[in-house]
Amino acid sequence: MSVRQPTMSEQLADFAVRANYEDIPEGSRHQLKIRVLDSLGCAIGALDGEPIRLIRKQIADFGGSPLCTLIGDATTAPDRAAFYNSALVRYLDFNDSYLAKGETCHPSDNLGAVMAATEYVAGSGRDLLVSLAVAYQVLCRLCDVAPVRAKGFDHTTLGSFALAAGMSRALGLSASKAVNAIGICGTAFNALRVTRTGALSNWKGLAYPNTAFGCTQATFLALRGITGPREVFEGNKGFMDAISGHFSIDWCTEGLNAVDRTILKKYNAEIHAQSAIEGVLELKNTTHFKPDEVVRIEIDIFDVAYNIIGGGEEGEKVTVRTKEEADHSLPYMIAVAILDGQVMPEQYTLSRIQSSDVQNLLRKVTIRPSPELSQRFPNEMPCKINVWLTNGQHLFIEKMDYEGFYTRPMRWETVVHKFEKLSADYADSTLRKEIVDAVADLDSISIVDLMHVLAKVRTPGGASVGVQTR
Repeated sequence: MSVRQPTMSEQLADFAVRANYEDIPEGSRHQLKIRVLDSLGCAIGALDGEPIRLIRKQIADFGGSPLCTLIGDATTAPDRAAFYNSALVRYLDFNDSYLAKGETCHPSDNLGAVMAATEYVAGSGRDLLVSLAVAYQVLCRLCDVAPVRAKGFDHTTLGSFALAAGMSRALGLSASKAVNAIGICGTAFNALRVTRTGALSNWKGLAYPNTAFGCTQATFLALRGITGPREVFEGNKGFMDAISGHFSIDWCTEGLNAVDRTILKKYNAEIHAQSAIEGVLELKNTTHFKPDEVVRIEIDIFDVAYNIIGGGEEGEKVTVRTKEEADHSLPYMIAVAILDGQVMPEQYTLSRIQSSDVQNLLRKVTIRPSPELSQRFPNEMPCKINVWLTNGQHLFIEKMDYEGFYTRPMRWETVVHKFEKLSADYADSTLRKEIVDAVADLDSISIVDLMHVLAKVRTPGGASVGVQTR
């Protein structure tokens, strides 16, 4: 009598629920804390975003049992908390990224859901770190071996597996229940890439939070005994058959160190723009050229950047009318960097986007894909920048990475500075220090301690979120 081999989802479930704090290398623990602090800075800095305000109104209207904390002094149901806090992390498009040859993702998009699940069971900060490490590992490894972008699907499709695995660990599910969570989530949330092509909408920043919302509900259903397809990966018309094609991952040999290859954003810009922005600012700061002296700018860059933000297969990037279009337009980001000397949230206000100086300058920027540079990606983030000035001068700089890339990782102190800048309007210096200290001590505090300090954050003017207060 033959013994049934475990399905890939069963192997993944076993990997997730058996993960322990001791399995995370010490350096990776530090990197996870850096990502948590970076994500919370992005989240707090997004509190006054228009889509965020609309989500707050909807949560207030729909309600929810006050079981999990929203950043900003409110409590609601776990799925709503997962959606809201994930939307905060994602809205500015300033959170971390992971680069694979055929896929790009934002692993910290998992934080909101993992926090909600950990808080629901009153887990420890260590539980949060382990569950987040699981989600990072699953999402990054799937990006490596099962990219879906070229098939017309969004990377959030891969995120459904990461969310299910991370939340299963956070909730303390058995392996059998975790299999069900993975099966349900992996089957139910296959999103289209049109989210990030053509004329971009608010959904660009809300697609992963929506997946977090659905996967939180699905994982809780699995906790209660609802079953899902065990052959979600390799089954007839399963994920491999319908979307990704065949791939293999030996979850028995996977570690919890994928976070080490994730990268942080130095600038509030789409990830593939980071080295080009750093390059053009270095060129400006060393040569002191002025924006009105620019005749034209030509940037040679790797094909992924060209296709997503440079005017390639995902649409032209010269028509820029909204925040979503601006932070996915390399011509806009280069132009506004030259004009303002930075690319931060204030560069995406509607008035700044519509200004004639940036609209005129972005039309002088040409982006070209380079086969040679494409071969160096994703181990590098290479680009070559040429600037011609009215006096006939030709300026040139070549970049292979930037501060925040895994080859030049950001230090804790640099991320603290980024956190301080993003959160200054929403938390005073005492509260900011409380949050920084709580993240630094995550392996020795409870999740309730962390959420308690995050609940003190206020939107501008001192108003709370106003859903269900403690």
